[in-house]
Amino acid sequence: MEGIIINKQERFLSLDVFRGLTIALMILVNTPGTGAEIYGFLIHAPWIGFTLADLVFPSFLFAVGNSMSFSMRKMKLATARGLWLKILKRTIVIFLLGYLMYWFPFFKLGEGGDLILKPISETRIMGVLQRIALCYFFASILIFYLSKRAVIIFCIGILFGYWGILYFFGDPGVEYEMATNAASKFDLSILGLGHIYKKDCIPFDPEGLLSTLPSIVNVVMGYMAGVFIQRKGKSFEGVAKLLMVGFALTALAVWWNLVFPISKKLWTSSFVLYTVGLDLSIMAVLIYILEIKKIRKGIVFFDVFGKNSLFIYLFSELFFVTLCLIPARNGLNIFEWVSERIFQTITPGALGSLLTAIVYMLICWMLGLVLHKRHIYIKI
Repeated sequence: MEGIIINKQERFLSLDVFRGLTIALMILVNTPGTGAEIYGFLIHAPWIGFTLADLVFPSFLFAVGNSMSFSMRKMKLATARGLWLKILKRTIVIFLLGYLMYWFPFFKLGEGGDLILKPISETRIMGVLQRIALCYFFASILIFYLSKRAVIIFCIGILFGYWGILYFFGDPGVEYEMATNAASKFDLSILGLGHIYKKDCIPFDPEGLLSTLPSIVNVVMGYMAGVFIQRKGKSFEGVAKLLMVGFALTALAVWWNLVFPISKKLWTSSFVLYTVGLDLSIMAVLIYILEIKKIRKGIVFFDVFGKNSLFIYLFSELFFVTLCLIPARNGLNIFEWVSERIFQTITPGALGSLLTAIVYMLICWMLGLVLHKRHIYIKI
C-alpha cells in the first residue's frame, strides 16, 4: 500500500463511476448467495462464450489503464531510476497482497484439532490482483519506452502471437479445450499443480501466467482511451469516436470468434477485442451522461466504489473468507446461514441469492462511504 492520502484534487468523474460500477459487479459476481441457483448472467461462461460476469475483470484492467493515462504524465517526468522504483514497488505490493489474500487465513486445523500453518506449497500463486500487478508492470514499461505507434504494433503482435502459441502448442484438434491448451500446460509446468486454481471441473488457472500476456492489451487500450478522452475532452466528437471504435472492435471480435473463440477463462485475443470494444462504448455513454449532459443523480453510489476500488475489492474478498470460516447452525457457515435461512426464506430461488450478494455489496459500500466522507483514498 502506498499510503493514505487526503485527495483534494478534482477527479475524472466518468472514470471513477466506471471503476465503481466494475467493483460493484465484481462483488456481486464473487459473493452470490447459497441454497439456490444463480442468475445466468452473474455466472462466468463455463469455457467458450460470454456473460455479463465475464466483462467485469477485463473492465477493471481497462480502468487501471485509464488511470495510468493520468499518472504516467508525472511518471514520464521522473528519472529512469525513479520510474523503475515506483513501478516495481507498486507491482510487488499488489502482487504480494493478492498472494496473501489466497493464503489467508494462514492457518488451518490439523488432524489433532490444533492450528497449523497452511503450507505455501498448496497456496495459489496467480489471481486477480496478481494479474493486475503484472499487467500494470508490463503496460507501464511499454508506454514509457515506446512510441504510440510502436505500442499499438506490439499489442497487435501480442494478440496474434498468443493465438499462434495456443494453436501450434496445444493438442491438435483440441487446441482451445481446457485440459489440452498450451496455457494450461505452461501453467502446470511452471507453477505446479499445488499453486493453481482447483475449483473448476479440472485444475486450471483462469488467471494463469501465459493467459496474462493478452490481458496486458486491455490495460494498454484503457490507457490510450484515457489519453484520447483528456485530449478531446467532453465533446460530442470524442464520444462519437469512442463509440465507433468500440463498435468496430466488437464486430471484429465477433468475426474472429469464428476461428478463435471468445473465452474469458482462456483470455483469448477475440475476448480482448470484444471486452475493449464494450468498455469503450460504456465509457462513451458515461461521458455523454455525466460530463456533457451533466446528469449526476445517483452517481455517488458508484463514485464511492471507484475512489477506493482496489482496497474495497481486497476487503470484500477477505471479509467473505472470514464469514465463511465462522460456523453457524446445521453445518452451515455464517454466510450460508444468512443466505439460506433469511434471504431464501424471504425470496426463494435466484432472487434470494442475488439479494444476498446485493446486501453484502452494500456492506462493502458502507466502508467506502466512510472513507469517502473523510476524504481518505487508500492507494494500492
